[in-house]
Amino acid sequence: MSLLDKLNWRYATKKFDETKKVSQEQLNSLLHAVQLSPSSAGLQAYRIIVVSDPEIKARLREASYGQQQLTTSSHVLVFAAETGLDGEYVKNYIDRIAQVRGVDRSTLELFENNIKNSVNSRTEEDKINWNKKQAYIALGVLISAAADLGIDATGMEGFDAAKYDEILGLKEKGLTTAVIAPIGFRAEDDHFSKAAKVRRPLDELIIQM
Repeated sequence: MSLLDKLNWRYATKKFDETKKVSQEQLNSLLHAVQLSPSSAGLQAYRIIVVSDPEIKARLREASYGQQQLTTSSHVLVFAAETGLDGEYVKNYIDRIAQVRGVDRSTLELFENNIKNSVNSRTEEDKINWNKKQAYIALGVLISAAADLGIDATGMEGFDAAKYDEILGLKEKGLTTAVIAPIGFRAEDDHFSKAAKVRRPLDELIIQM
């Protein structure tokens, strides 16, 4: 199938088949795709928590208003924004660029200063919101990559972020929950999988100038 066919195949899965699990190889492919996601300045100021433990998933379901995707899915991916984006984070990022690309770090000084100025000009709340936006870009890559692999993935916002942070111990890790994505394989009795996809017509969605 073409990418368009696969995106038409995917849908917001409401119920997963609990007997079918995403293999470690498939999971690794998804995570590598997420690793390659674009982000502002390349900072990737977020992390992904992969939850497969049934007990933790059950607790997350309670913090997600009882939505069954949390416990019927194979895994739950939690995208969590960094809460401590600062000069040290930027420094470590620039160090990594110099190491990976084999360049003199001094040649990156202007780039580093530009990023630091952008970071320092924001309030702590603004920085967290910025990081959450970058996490959403990664979510989009995940959903597309999952469709390409024939894996169901559902981006979700219906949860109590504070409870997620508590359950997963994110505050101690300098993180806060941004968005989640249960992944797995659709259940045969999820009637939404057979419903026609409803989208705005292109001539209403697109404005050409």
